[in-house]
Amino acid sequence: MFETNLTLEQFAEGIQDTLYMVGMSLLIGTLLGSMIGIVIVVTKKDGIIPIPIIYTLLNPIINMVRSIPFIILMVAIIPFTRMIIGTSIGTNAAIIPLIIYITPFIARLVENSLLEVGPGIIEAAESMGATPLQMIRYFILPEAFSSLILSLTTATITLIGATAMAGTVGGGGIGDIAIVYGYQRFDSFAMISTVILLVIIVQVIQSTGNRLARIVRHR
Repeated sequence: MFETNLTLEQFAEGIQDTLYMVGMSLLIGTLLGSMIGIVIVVTKKDGIIPIPIIYTLLNPIINMVRSIPFIILMVAIIPFTRMIIGTSIGTNAAIIPLIIYITPFIARLVENSLLEVGPGIIEAAESMGATPLQMIRYFILPEAFSSLILSLTTATITLIGATAMAGTVGGGGIGDIAIVYGYQRFDSFAMISTVILLVIIVQVIQSTGNRLARIVRHR
C-alpha cells in the first residue's frame, strides 16, 4: 500500500480548481478564438469579404503566440497577469495565460473547420442573395458544426494539459498536487492518482466530443 499525506479534501479541491480553470479559459478563449478564426476565413484573399491587410496582420500573430510553449508564456507574462489580477499565483492568475494560450489555438482550429466547408455551400448562399453575415450564420457555421465540436474537444484536452503545467508555478489544480505532493514530497500515490484522473477526464471528454459530432453529422 502507498502512504500519502494527501487528503480527500485536497484532492477534491484540486479537481474543482482544474475544472474552474478549464471552464473559464475555455469559455473566454472560445469566444475570442472563434471570432478571430471567422475573421481570418472571411477576410483572406479568396474569402467572402476579402480584406488581405487584416489576414496579413492576424495570421503571424496567431503563429507567434502558438509557437511559445505554455510554461514559458505563463512565466513571460507574469507582470501582465499581476497587473490584471493583482497576483501571479493561484487559479485566477493561471486563467490569464491560459486564455492567451488557447485563443490562437482555437482560432486556428476554427479556421481549419470552416475551410472544410465546400465551395458549393458558398455558391448556394450567394445565389440566394445572402449577405456575408447570413452566409456565415446560416450556411458556413451550421455546415462546419460537427468539425467545430471536434475542434473544441481538442482545445479542451489541450487546456487540461496546460492547467497541469500551471501547477509548476503555483497555478493550483491537479497539476499543483502532482508537483507538490507527487514530485517534491515523493508521494507515489498522489502522482499515480493524478495521472489516472487526468487520463479518465481526457477519455470522457474525447468520447463525449466524438459522440456529439456523430449526432450532429447524422442530422
